[in-house]
Amino acid sequence: MPLDSQYSVLAFSGGMDSTSLLLNLLKNNQYVYAISFNYGQKHIIEIERASKNIDYLTNNGFKDKVVHKVFDLSDAFKNFNSSITDKKQRIPEGHYESENMKSTFVPNRNAIFSSFIYGFSLSLAQKISKKVSVSIGAHSGDHEIYPDCRLDFFKQLFHAFEIGNWDSDKIDLYLPYIDMDKKDILLDAQNSIDKLGLDFNTIFKNTITSYNPDSNGLSSGKSGSDIERILAFNKINKKDPIAYQDSWENVVKYALGVEKEFNK
Repeated sequence: MPLDSQYSVLAFSGGMDSTSLLLNLLKNNQYVYAISFNYGQKHIIEIERASKNIDYLTNNGFKDKVVHKVFDLSDAFKNFNSSITDKKQRIPEGHYESENMKSTFVPNRNAIFSSFIYGFSLSLAQKISKKVSVSIGAHSGDHEIYPDCRLDFFKQLFHAFEIGNWDSDKIDLYLPYIDMDKKDILLDAQNSIDKLGLDFNTIFKNTITSYNPDSNGLSSGKSGSDIERILAFNKINKKDPIAYQDSWENVVKYALGVEKEFNK
């Protein structure tokens, strides 16, 4: 599924994966429409961080290359069962692939997001009379507990979109991270940043991966999404530039301990 256009519509959460993919697209000389979703998530600060990175890119030579849009689906998703959206449910702690992390799954979320993105992409393709790529940062670490991040899911979903729309030949699907882990995604981002002349720490300081940041936007370092991110930075010998509720040394120690316990 290589890029076969100059225009991409990106599912842009504001986390490290979608931000890395945004950089990947810019490196590949794409015009990017970055779509964020407000779905009532507890970590809605991710949209604020996403906007900060858009501002950073706008001020560093990419003003005409990126358009950021936020779709508000919060009213619909408040009826969905997930610890990410239900204020009464607690975000679990532990390894990202642990069974208890399934409570962070939001039913049908990626199908809903993809439907909006596909419709937007198809409308854009028809307006500009050019092909458009739908770009999604799903990766291998998601496959265990998020079935809507697997390749088979996207292939069948987009096949349904193709047979249910006119002009579907104008749309391609771009999933460059589908077989990568977060370490590889960070390395891809580093490569993109170097080629684009941007600053790694500024970019990733403007992201958040935690599902349960505190009122000041600080990540706990203990949720599964936190731990996966921390381990990725540690594996490439970099300190995560975001602030945690504890020191970097302590959150790395905790994450390594959780990983060791999980792999017993």
